[in-house]
Amino acid sequence: MLLKRLGLAALFSLSMVGCTTAPNTLAVNTTQKIIQYERSKSDLEIKSLTLASGDKMVYAENGNVTGEPLLLIHGFGGNKDNFTRIARQLEGYHLIIPDLLGFGASSKPMGTDYRSEAQATRLHELLQAKGLAANIHVGGNSMGGAISVAYAALYPKEVKSLWLVDSAGFWSAGIHEALAGATLENNPLLINSNEDFYKMYDFVMYKPPYLPKSVKAVFAQERIANKELHAKILEQIVNDNVEERAKVIAQYKIPTLVVWGEKDQIIKPETVKLIKEIIPQSEVIMMPEVGHVPMVEALDKTADDYKAFREKLNK
Repeated sequence: MLLKRLGLAALFSLSMVGCTTAPNTLAVNTTQKIIQYERSKSDLEIKSLTLASGDKMVYAENGNVTGEPLLLIHGFGGNKDNFTRIARQLEGYHLIIPDLLGFGASSKPMGTDYRSEAQATRLHELLQAKGLAANIHVGGNSMGGAISVAYAALYPKEVKSLWLVDSAGFWSAGIHEALAGATLENNPLLINSNEDFYKMYDFVMYKPPYLPKSVKAVFAQERIANKELHAKILEQIVNDNVEERAKVIAQYKIPTLVVWGEKDQIIKPETVKLIKEIIPQSEVIMMPEVGHVPMVEALDKTADDYKAFREKLNK
C-alpha cells in the first residue's frame, strides 16, 4: 500500500519542513493522507493553545491520559510529526508533542526569541494549561535536546527524567567537520532551492528512506519560503550554549538518557563525552549506522532503549 510504503519517508520530510502549500496538488493531497494515516495509527489528535503572547502553539496528544506524561520536542526545521511513528511504540505514556513556535503549524513571528530558554518557557505554559507540568518526562532531538536541557534547568523539581537525542547546545565539543565552513549564507540546513533540499535530506540521515523527488519538491517550497525566519532561528541556536544549564541537571540528579547516531554529520558524536562529564548520572547509547535522527532512522531500537530506560526508573 502506497501510504504504508511512503509513510516513514514522508513523515521525516514533514518533520524537517512542516506543512506546505505547493504547486503539485496531487503530491500535497497524497502527503496529507499519509500524515493523517500515520497520526491515526498512533492515536494522535491535533490540538492548539493560544499563549499569553497571543501566539498559537499547535501540538499532538495521544489518548493515554492515564499514562505518565512525556513531552517530545523536535529539532530545527522539524515539527510534531518527527515523532508520529515512534509515538505508537510509546503508547504507554501520555504523549504531548508540540510544534515549537517558528515551525509546523504554530505561529511564526519574525522578531521573537527562539533560544532554548524562551522556547522552554512557552512549553511550560502549555503544560501548565493542561495540568501536566508538575511531574513531566522530557525528550528532545537536536535543537529539541537543547530546549529539553533548558526546560529541566528552569523547572528541575518538576522534571522526572530527560531523553537527549543528538542534542544541540553543547557547543564546547566543537563543530562537526561537515559543517566547519558553513555560514548563514551557505548552510546545508538553509534551503534556497529544490536541489538544496534534496542534498539536505541525504545529509541529515546516514541511510535516508526512499522519498520520490516529486514529493521532496513539495516540501522544498516551505523551506524556501521560510528561509529568512529559519536563518534568524539558526543564528540564535548556534550562539545558545546550554552547558551551564546542564549543571543544574547534575545538581538535581535528574535521570538522563543520551542517545546518539554514530554517523551524525550535524552535531559531533564526540559531544557525548562532554555531556557525560557535565551530567555524570547520564546513560549513553551510541547507535551505529545511524545519523542525526535516530527516532526516524532506527525507530524500533530507539523506542526499545527508551522504554528500558524508563523501566529502570521504576525499580
